[in-house]
Amino acid sequence: MQPILLSEIKPVTLCAGFDSKLIHSDSMTWSFVHSKAGHTLPAHQHVHEQVTHIVSGNFELTVNGTPYLLAAGSVFIIPSNAIHSGTSITDCNIIDVFNPVREDYAKLSAQ
Repeated sequence: MQPILLSEIKPVTLCAGFDSKLIHSDSMTWSFVHSKAGHTLPAHQHVHEQVTHIVSGNFELTVNGTPYLLAAGSVFIIPSNAIHSGTSITDCNIIDVFNPVREDYAKLSAQ
């Protein structure tokens, strides 16, 4: 095993206004997201349990129809198959951790 330097990972675009540096282990995916103010991540769901940590900025996360205003230091656990979306109120830095591995993200980072 070797240390991983985020500065050496090429970001990928998840959707307009949301870029991420992705790391995959045998059982998890880590997504280091930078999002731009005013951009929205469309409603979606996936089998993966997701833990979202707002590192900086303000983000409105909607889970199963309920909106939550998250600020720096907030952590939110999104259950498997929950319908969720989000809007960056300000520029944000977010860490999302998924279990199991997001195979769709693994394909993005392999490109």
